[in-house]
Amino acid sequence: MKDVKNYTLKDLKELLQKQGFSNFSAQQVFDWIYRKNVESFDSMSNLSKEIRGFLKENFCFSKVKLSKQEVSVDGTKKFLFTLEDESSIETVVIPKKDRNTLCLSTQVGCKFNCSFCLSGQSGFKRNLKVSEIINQYLEAGKLIAPESITNIVFMGIGEPLDNFVNLIKSIQVLTETKGINFSKRRISISTCGLIPEIEKLIDLKLGVKLSISLHSVDSKKRTKLMPINRRYPLEELIKAARSFSRKEKHLITFEYALLRGYNTSKQDAQALARILRGMRYKVNLISLNCLDAGYKSPDQAELDSFRKELKRAGVFFTLRESRGSDINAACGQLRASGLNK
Repeated sequence: MKDVKNYTLKDLKELLQKQGFSNFSAQQVFDWIYRKNVESFDSMSNLSKEIRGFLKENFCFSKVKLSKQEVSVDGTKKFLFTLEDESSIETVVIPKKDRNTLCLSTQVGCKFNCSFCLSGQSGFKRNLKVSEIINQYLEAGKLIAPESITNIVFMGIGEPLDNFVNLIKSIQVLTETKGINFSKRRISISTCGLIPEIEKLIDLKLGVKLSISLHSVDSKKRTKLMPINRRYPLEELIKAARSFSRKEKHLITFEYALLRGYNTSKQDAQALARILRGMRYKVNLISLNCLDAGYKSPDQAELDSFRKELKRAGVFFTLRESRGSDINAACGQLRASGLNK
């Protein structure tokens, strides 16, 4: 049987209509699951016996099992969840001032083999179902209660846009006004740069934000870091980003991992300024949390020099502090430690 959480409200309405039930029944189901936190069709007391019987015979409620939890000195919480097929995924909650940002995984493993990331080192296994993505949100919410999740980033294990259909349905479930009603403006999708899927996002006009892993604007350097650059070259990716920014009216975020002696020169800063000129953007400078791939973070002098040159070139940037380094909070680290045992 399929988990009922795999269905958007529209999907559930259509399904129940085909069985001769009313549209309103689907809204009631969403209310029970996502507002009342009920996981039993028998408990949905305002539904008819016939509908409850149909739901019980055809649908179920799956869960993700918490296998390990780690809490950093900075408050970052990392959860290792086990799925029904015994695969494992990671979910992270990052607190900061008045917000709790939830970092969701979308795949078991990853196909794209970025050289500084552990997510794909054990290979790609499968896409997550909609219910498995939603279950991360629901379980993490319970685990941090009475605090609540204020922001969501699809930036955990896997490439979100490579699981496009389930990603979009998950966002539709999360933002459904009859259910969770999460704000679209507080959701961000991170991608290594799948141009066809970015173009699909533009057409859908979801209202969510987009974050692109950039890490270098030198094509050869970027290809070494991110092999996807061969299939979808940087120049074309920037065109797609400009188009997204124009249609969605959001700043595009460009993630830029700081790698000592690799992408932090004066020339790198000037090239970054040139390629982003005229776009509504911000650059998110990242101190690496995982150094297992042979890369190192720049020392303070190198960092200060790069930041100074970015300012001089007019680049709008923020420096994202490393979070959860004491608990293996970078993507794939906690999962990798379990797989390597």
